Amino acid sequence: MRHAGLIAGAATAALVAAGAITYAVAGDDGGGRTPSAESADAGFARDMAVHHQQAVEMSYIVRDRTKDEEVRRLAYDIAQTQANQRGMMLGWLDLWALPKVSSEPPMTWMDMGGMASGKDGALMPGMATNSEMKKLGELSGKQAEVFYLQLMTDHHKGGVHMAEGCVARCQVGVEKRLAQGMVDAQQSEISLMADMLKERGAAPRP
Repeated sequence: MRHAGLIAGAATAALVAAGAITYAVAGDDGGGRTPSAESADAGFARDMAVHHQQAVEMSYIVRDRTKDEEVRRLAYDIAQTQANQRGMMLGWLDLWALPKVSSEPPMTWMDMGGMASGKDGALMPGMATNSEMKKLGELSGKQAEVFYLQLMTDHHKGGVHMAEGCVARCQVGVEKRLAQGMVDAQQSEISLMADMLKERGAAPRP
């Protein structure tokens, strides 16, 4: 239970940051200009919405596969936070009247369109493959906890990389602030998950 405060604190910080920006208009700090479909702002919103959706799915899977309250609490917080953020990013695309899908490969907005092959469903950095998602749904107890924490650590590392790309490239102020909030919260959770893995006799994947 000693991690409960850290888990709740990270989730609360992320949700407060998210809630604080929902009032902002789509062109906030962007000179009143609507981003183009090829912009970093649109690319990040599209790609991170997909990235977040998988984190939500993984989190709900593990909640059904373990009775460990610490892991279940972390998974719930991640699912709620990332579902909230995903909704905002899709909402911005609607406000900008931009498509939610692109003919360009994922990560093109970061000049990394060829980085992820999309093999077995891993479309972007850190994303789990379809085979890994299936495996998570078949494990239970401690095995499910460890595999989830390893998958989510990789997922967060990829998410941090993408969010840092938006901080550097995005033009809409409210989106840049959301991205920075993702970096801070997910780095904190990466550290927390390393401790949780150690307690279970495991470690993040190399």
